[in-house]
Amino acid sequence: MEPFDLAGVTVTADALHTQRAHARFLVEEKQAHYLLVVKANQPGLLRQLRALPWKHATARRYDRETGHGRKETRATRALTVTELGLDFPHAVQAVKILRHRTDIRTCKVTRQTVYALTDLTARQASPQRLGQLARSQWVIENRLHFVRDTTFAEDASKIRTGYGPQNMATLRSFAINVLRAAGHANIAAGIREMSYEPFRRPLDLLGLT
Repeated sequence: MEPFDLAGVTVTADALHTQRAHARFLVEEKQAHYLLVVKANQPGLLRQLRALPWKHATARRYDRETGHGRKETRATRALTVTELGLDFPHAVQAVKILRHRTDIRTCKVTRQTVYALTDLTARQASPQRLGQLARSQWVIENRLHFVRDTTFAEDASKIRTGYGPQNMATLRSFAINVLRAAGHANIAAGIREMSYEPFRRPLDLLGLT
């Protein structure tokens, strides 16, 4: 992200990038803001977030929506943590999002709790805004990482040496982008359509015929 002007931009990222050096880089060098998800790869930080006095959080937001065959309810809480000794650079607010999902067909209910940190103050970002930022990150997960993990079985790939993993990741991203640009909302269905005539349709898609 070094080449980009990020002044005033809020950068969202999943737990892989919830690193102290990344937070300092964004705030101190790029004059940007961050909202970073915290998961089990930062066990100490996650324990600190879980132990915060969430019951006393007065900044709350509730959202409900129906779509993609499920009903979802999200409760977003935010706490100012500047005086709570949280060990993360520039952290001003902690966020807790409780997601309840009900499958309309099976009535199965799932529950997930998501924690995040941001340098945005309560005046700059309400729980509603923080929830929107978190959802923007989930959209990326659903449109890219989920597709790579499920449709392309990236996690099961046995290509692990040299530049092989990076090269394959580039090819997978290229395929996803080309299919989306051609109007394929469902990548798995797009790949099946290409496979019906593998010596012609992929070339047509790339404009090489």
